[in-house]
Amino acid sequence: MKSTKQQRAWYWYDWANSAYITTTATVLIGPYLTNLATNAACPDLADGATCQTPVMLLGIFPVLPGALHPFLGTIATLVSAVLLIFVGAAADRSAHPHRWLGGTAAVGAVAASLMFFLQGDNWQLGAWLMIIASFAAGSSFVVYDAILVRIAGPDDRDRVSSRGWAWGYAGGGLLLALNFALLTFAPQLGIGSELAVRISLLSAGLWWGAFTIIPVLGLRKLPRPVPTEIRSKHPVAQLGETFRDMRKYPQTLLFLLAFLFFNDGIQTVIVQSSLYASAELGMETQQVLMTFLLTQVVAIGGALLFGRIASIVGAKRTVIGGIAIWLVVVMVGFVLPSGSFAALLGLGAAIGLVMGGTQALARSMYSQLVPLGRESEYFSFYQAMERGTSWLGTLTFGLVFQFTQSYRLALVALAIFFVVGGVLLTRVDMRKGITDAGNALPKVL
Repeated sequence: MKSTKQQRAWYWYDWANSAYITTTATVLIGPYLTNLATNAACPDLADGATCQTPVMLLGIFPVLPGALHPFLGTIATLVSAVLLIFVGAAADRSAHPHRWLGGTAAVGAVAASLMFFLQGDNWQLGAWLMIIASFAAGSSFVVYDAILVRIAGPDDRDRVSSRGWAWGYAGGGLLLALNFALLTFAPQLGIGSELAVRISLLSAGLWWGAFTIIPVLGLRKLPRPVPTEIRSKHPVAQLGETFRDMRKYPQTLLFLLAFLFFNDGIQTVIVQSSLYASAELGMETQQVLMTFLLTQVVAIGGALLFGRIASIVGAKRTVIGGIAIWLVVVMVGFVLPSGSFAALLGLGAAIGLVMGGTQALARSMYSQLVPLGRESEYFSFYQAMERGTSWLGTLTFGLVFQFTQSYRLALVALAIFFVVGGVLLTRVDMRKGITDAGNALPKVL
């Protein structure tokens, strides 16, 4: 089925923000920030040794440099879990959602671009910029995901959501390939490796901001009148009503609980994978980048494939199958031999196959369970647990490393998230949930 003009404009935001998600949040910032913190805490550390001197996270919490990045992910998501709810309430009161999309993306793009100035032992600035960029990204996703309901009908959302993710992997993969080339040929260009990383961080922020202009302009004809009963209420009062209202939709709440678990597992594997590959498996930066580039390429086809499968057997069955594959990925990653680049590439391809499909279909499934007119508010709860970072998963990953100093044990601990999330998802009655929300049933469930 051919996409509409507004759907194509909507896809471009996945293209825009995935540059930051892939190059910065997933690949570079974890190892780079860890190195900066290690330099600050243990400036004379011998090669191959682990820094045992803690740093003060945000001036409050003492953590080992190796656990800094996962703990930052936890803090960023906890902050978002509170504040995104207010963003959703405010966005639902606006007749111009594209302005919210542009404004929140601009804040994130600026924070991401300022990461260029991270160098030496200045990891504290990186910690604050990471939190700001993560919150801004989550805020923009609240608005972006809510728009899906307005540009695609019930029978079309799996396809549109999957195609958006595919565009995201294409855009993120393209910039990642350019940055891979920069890091590989940096010596020939007379650029140091640290400067090459900083330029890559800058490119992700600029890419995010520049390409956001396309969906903002393309979706500007989406303004809608805000119902008087919503416009006349204070946002806090509106949120109180939403909390009470959610009790009417037990299947929506059950889906959110399932999503909290299996998505935390997915997000933690994705976000911590570069740190795992470099610190535990001993891979070079170029090898990690090449692996993620392969993952991005495979993910384009994986997202489209999962969308096609969902049109035949339904999104719920397809996502459950994807969760099972994620569980296998974690177990294989636990026994992956250090220094084996070929094995890492194989694991990266497996991640790419299920990465986009499970997340894209989870988004479209949830859109079916959201009451009409309250999309942004409900998606604020969804985004508090969605793809910027997770908090239970990163907290578990960070704590296991903090106490065992083993990234392998930290990785295998994530298996519980896929088991619990998958079991809970099997108990979600999509037919009842969609009917309770007052939405039309799709032909295939």
